[in-house]
Amino acid sequence: MNYLLQPKKYQSLMADEGSKAIMNKTIAFFEKMGKTRLLDDYNKKVWYREFVDFIGKEQIFAKLLTPSQYGGGDPDCRWDTARNSEYSELLAFYGLGYWYCFQVTILGLGPIWMSPNEKAKKKAADLLKKGAIFAFGLSERTHGADIYSTETSLTPKGDGTWVANGEKYYIGNGNEAEMVSTLGKIKDGTDDYTFFVTNYLNKAYELKKNVISHQEYVSNFALHDYPITEDDILSRGPHAWDSALNTVNVGKFNIGPASIGIAEHCFYEAITHASNRILYGMKVTDMPHVRKNFMDAWLRLLGMKMYQRRATDYFRGASENDRRYLLYNPTSKMKVTLQSEDVVNLLWEVIAAKGFEKDTIFHMAAADVRGPSKLEGTVHVNVQLIRKFIKNYFFSPAEYVPTAPDFALKDDLFLFNQGPTKGLGKVQFHDYKPVFEANKGLPNVAAFIQQIEIFKEMLEKAGPDNIQEMDPTFSLPVGEMFSIVVYGQLILEQAKFDGLDPDILNQIFDFMVRDFAHFALQIYGNHTTRDEQRVYCTKIMLIKAVPNPEQYNKVWEKFVAVLNGEYAMNE
Repeated sequence: MNYLLQPKKYQSLMADEGSKAIMNKTIAFFEKMGKTRLLDDYNKKVWYREFVDFIGKEQIFAKLLTPSQYGGGDPDCRWDTARNSEYSELLAFYGLGYWYCFQVTILGLGPIWMSPNEKAKKKAADLLKKGAIFAFGLSERTHGADIYSTETSLTPKGDGTWVANGEKYYIGNGNEAEMVSTLGKIKDGTDDYTFFVTNYLNKAYELKKNVISHQEYVSNFALHDYPITEDDILSRGPHAWDSALNTVNVGKFNIGPASIGIAEHCFYEAITHASNRILYGMKVTDMPHVRKNFMDAWLRLLGMKMYQRRATDYFRGASENDRRYLLYNPTSKMKVTLQSEDVVNLLWEVIAAKGFEKDTIFHMAAADVRGPSKLEGTVHVNVQLIRKFIKNYFFSPAEYVPTAPDFALKDDLFLFNQGPTKGLGKVQFHDYKPVFEANKGLPNVAAFIQQIEIFKEMLEKAGPDNIQEMDPTFSLPVGEMFSIVVYGQLILEQAKFDGLDPDILNQIFDFMVRDFAHFALQIYGNHTTRDEQRVYCTKIMLIKAVPNPEQYNKVWEKFVAVLNGEYAMNE
């Protein structure tokens, strides 16, 4: 069984024919384009006009990103997180730029679907049907995404209209977005935040430049007395503030699947290359260190996919009384993106100089894979967010009705009704321990449980002091260790639903144990770490993954080695 995405043998997770058609048409588009053309466009930084025309003709963004209420009766229109995640993985498999067009459109639509402005919503739905793309005008050159410091202004003219002035920077799709959800402050004495709509075609919208040297267009644009009417206002005051952060929550979840898609294509290219290369009289994949790299890469990839799939269930099941997604979402953004970088690094050690060649997917992906971890909050930002949940996760579990896998053909409308973006410290979680206990018969899961309990005791009896809380070299590895626990929990939950081979699961937790010890070492070596904390870190590091050479070789032969030649993009 191949657990990785294989476009030429694609089996969508979605049950409905409309969703399958979206995926298959997209695959056909890229395979017809072929690798040579795709890479040539990438190397020459060609704007993806052909792709934008394709998604318009086939109504793909319209179907994926229009809530059914505004879909005009089209049964394929819905905002379905499971489907959007699947599509994100597929697009990034062929190139991050194509995914980025999709991702930025999601961000641009967020404040619109969250708005009470029905005219704007109907306009967005009509534009999606016409093949339009959207943009999210949040960040500025001086302040980045620090929305407290937003300088873009909306000045009342006294007749019920406004003029907008200001400059936005690093705005994807800003070159062709017919609705740009733009954040500013109202200059009427209140300084209230507001989201309003702008359009790149208006003469008061100055498109200054593409700020990156890349295929996608990430714009710098300026507004010069841009005319705004009531119909253009999406939200004001606290609602506008919450819309900004809640939109990021919605968009952030698609970054993990994109990272997975990038790494999967790299894997196919690397293992086929290595499996058919003879060095020093032996096949490269017979070299122990090479085999170890492929095994580690494949197991990490599988863990990424399992975590993301399970997190999707909690994302779809979110409600006012169930906000567990607020932990699982930044964990995906931080953990899955970094894992994808680790996977590509492992593969690069094998493919070596071949990975620089311009006619490989690898050279494109190796550059692109560094991007997702920097989007919608850096790793550091997301780790610090994750740390807010440690206390309730470990020490105050709550009862929840078990969350089943969710592929229902429905809108995930709570995402547009998340409400105020405060109170993270009050979010509670179901007890992590039962799913670990159910799998403690696997030696590496048992070892991981021991590490967790020591870490938990350290937090309880020798937790960070005020100085350490402010020291990122201490607080970040603490957050990383916590995220691995969350990561492992959801992997185990998904393994049950998948009926995953226990041999594979045990091997996944081999690297989990090693990673946990790695961050314990970082804490141990920190200059602010207290002696009592070093004792706990030492105990964690002394717990080793349990080797099983027979099991290791079995997984290699049955699941990994057979991926040689499994997929190659049409030339």
